[in-house]
Amino acid sequence: MASPAFCAPAIPPDLPQPEHAGGTLRLVATSSGGTLDPQINYTGKYINLFANVYDGLTTFRKVTGPAGKDVVPDLAEALPTPQDGGLTYSFTLRPDIYFSNGQRVTTADVVASFQRLFRIGAPTAGAFYGAIAGADACLRTPATCTLEHGIEADAPSRRITFHLTHPDAEFLQKLAFTHAVILPASAPARDTGNMPLPGTGPYRLEAYNPNSFLTLDRNPAFHVWNPQAQPAAYPERIEYTFGIPEEAAVTAVENGQYDWMADTIPLDRLGELGARFAAQTHVMRHASLYFLPMNMHEPPFTDIRVRQAVNYALNRKAMVILYGGPGIARPLCGLIPSIVDSGEPQCPYTRGASPHAPAPRWSAPDMPTARRLVQESGTMGQKVTLVVANTSTDMAMGTWVRDMLQNLGYQAALRPLSSSLHLAYIQNTDNHVQISLTSWSADYPSPSNFVDALFGCENFHPHSDSSINIPGFCNPQAQAVMDRAKTDTDLNTIQRNLLWQEANRLVMEQAPAAPVIEKDNVVLTSARMRNFFYTDVNQLLFSQVWLH
Repeated sequence: MASPAFCAPAIPPDLPQPEHAGGTLRLVATSSGGTLDPQINYTGKYINLFANVYDGLTTFRKVTGPAGKDVVPDLAEALPTPQDGGLTYSFTLRPDIYFSNGQRVTTADVVASFQRLFRIGAPTAGAFYGAIAGADACLRTPATCTLEHGIEADAPSRRITFHLTHPDAEFLQKLAFTHAVILPASAPARDTGNMPLPGTGPYRLEAYNPNSFLTLDRNPAFHVWNPQAQPAAYPERIEYTFGIPEEAAVTAVENGQYDWMADTIPLDRLGELGARFAAQTHVMRHASLYFLPMNMHEPPFTDIRVRQAVNYALNRKAMVILYGGPGIARPLCGLIPSIVDSGEPQCPYTRGASPHAPAPRWSAPDMPTARRLVQESGTMGQKVTLVVANTSTDMAMGTWVRDMLQNLGYQAALRPLSSSLHLAYIQNTDNHVQISLTSWSADYPSPSNFVDALFGCENFHPHSDSSINIPGFCNPQAQAVMDRAKTDTDLNTIQRNLLWQEANRLVMEQAPAAPVIEKDNVVLTSARMRNFFYTDVNQLLFSQVWLH
């Protein structure tokens, strides 16, 4: 995908306005978000935080509104025009940028960071960076990964050149994702867990106890090189507190003890926010959904009829109500949220429809069809355990789904897990999870982030916590359509979106998951927080809020 040289639009001053700088931003969550390793962590709770700590060669423009979807140069001086039919990308590294430990950023750090992606088994190593020459060998034998034919670095000229084995229409977007941040070459080739790694952004990770807190302070080596990529920060310090239940967190933010909460606001508090705290409540559209992945390698979901039955039986209107109502959620029976512009939606699993004759939208569950499919499968009476996160919203939705499974004739049970462990647990095949409820947000606004990321063959990694293709789905016909959508640089936007819709149709025919709802973000902030700065990719950008 050809990209023009970067031309910055009108920008704010490089430095914060004195009257708005300073103060401590206070964040709260029921639990921590897991590892601090930015190349491994795949939770929105920390990825959005890491946007203030780390940088890649490219990033998404840190502005509000539609322009926040644009890729801009970050540690690179400019965006390159792809050469050799989309197989070669050359960047020039900016001079005089330093990590928070005082070490200068060099081309050797860039090369080592991409090698490390494969050596540590980053969740997106194959999906996002598998087109780099040598990636296949790195995926087979991570410990010896060199990418010697995939990345060339010339230290004197500060040039880094990527060679791809096939074109990737979204390569610049993938370089902008958090897993491609640049770390010191000395970073260990393992998950660093609770140990912070140096970054180049306005903040550095200072101290961490996953049971109670995470603190960030100013990066003394930071300076503004491109305010569209990494603007100067306003808060002097960020303190993140863990272990506060959602109900208590809502009250604490309302009272100004904290400035923002990470968890979904419980249903029973939404009316209160609208009535008494409307000025502090922000409803923001975001490419995000809930879905029920079904493990195609664990009975009874090895049978397509069972998976289709769950799709037919699911009352998506009930799920909308349990999440908070139609003001912040909508039924979803395809894999692509409506905010991601990819053409007309289709609904194969609703009353009066089928995979071969889909309806234009979801209308109602079809329990007679669902029960017939279960009976035909011969699986009625089997034990099924639904695994959910232990938040109030997920528990409420999970309880309803458990009851639905019981109504279909299964001995269904609900198993809640800590929200900090849930996503990793349901990905690992060693845990034999049959069905789960989880949410997913786009890494960047593209249908590929839902259809390919969640159901592409390359994203299924047995025995790993980094296997975001939770059902273990791999269909050659669907994969061929996905691959063309990703690699054919001659396609225009309409043609590419039609391919993603076709891939969506082919995946849903096999029903490896049941889409539940698409959801908006309800963001509650304290009265002292000003300059609410919400971007399409990073959501609330903590570095840009003002504290009074």
